[in-house]
Amino acid sequence: MSWGEPSLETAISTVHQGRLIYRGTDAATLARSASWEEAAEILWQTGRPVSLSRSPNGTPAQPFLALAALVPESYPGLGRSRDRLFVDGEAAISRLAEAFGAAPMEGALDSRLASGWSLDGDYAEALRRVLVLLADHELNASTFSVRVAASTGGPIAACLLAGLSALTGPRHGGAGAAALALLDEAQRRGPVVAVRQALAAHRHLPGFGHPLYPIGDPRAAALFEILPGYALADDLCAEVGDVCGLRPNIDFALAVLTRLGRLPEDASFRLFALGRSIGWVAHAVEQFGEDKLIRPRAQYTGALPD
Repeated sequence: MSWGEPSLETAISTVHQGRLIYRGTDAATLARSASWEEAAEILWQTGRPVSLSRSPNGTPAQPFLALAALVPESYPGLGRSRDRLFVDGEAAISRLAEAFGAAPMEGALDSRLASGWSLDGDYAEALRRVLVLLADHELNASTFSVRVAASTGGPIAACLLAGLSALTGPRHGGAGAAALALLDEAQRRGPVVAVRQALAAHRHLPGFGHPLYPIGDPRAAALFEILPGYALADDLCAEVGDVCGLRPNIDFALAVLTRLGRLPEDASFRLFALGRSIGWVAHAVEQFGEDKLIRPRAQYTGALPD
């Protein structure tokens, strides 16, 4: 249950020999040219274009409220066609996107987000690429939460709400904020002091290393390909490499994008949630098809009656 043997079957994504794979397609290669919507078509296998329409009645500015508002009026997931479930997914993600700042207009998600965040040029292109890179990551904590909710038959919006809740934790979606704090500390006091303090306080370096990518996170490499040079980030990576032998992961790459592009402080969390939302929908629909409740037994370590 902690980076161990596989616990559920899925045909959606996997990490194989250091590469992230979406249904047989290398995610880093896909991200160099595909839109987020095209990645959704691959993960969902809809056989039709995926699009997010503008919410007709406006969207609450708080993402949890945006999803929660859909739950009471939504149908359960079980017993419904895949096509209808994906329509539900599009509606829920549309709400989520606008709550995270996507402009309320028609168009691709990256364009709507770039417009809402007043970005253009290379940074708008970086948004497109990172949304594809974050689209899925097999059974991470938030996706597993989605599948548990889906196994009960809950509606798509509720499943996404479960994933969003799990993403808020500092060991998951909050990791980007920690990587950003390390980068900012390196800016203030220099990489050597920043690394030393982080190791003393946390015994690890946020934004570096990943159990599934011992030779480096390909998502980070794919994002760095299109970002301009940043001497501070290079110096910090060199210091971490010398001291710990670790390479930057996607959280650090997002921190660099946030500072270079002057993105919102919580941009890493927003991008994770929006990118990963298509993976959440894919896993929810796959779990509905299993028609099985996820209910593991516990290894009881408490007292027993005489």
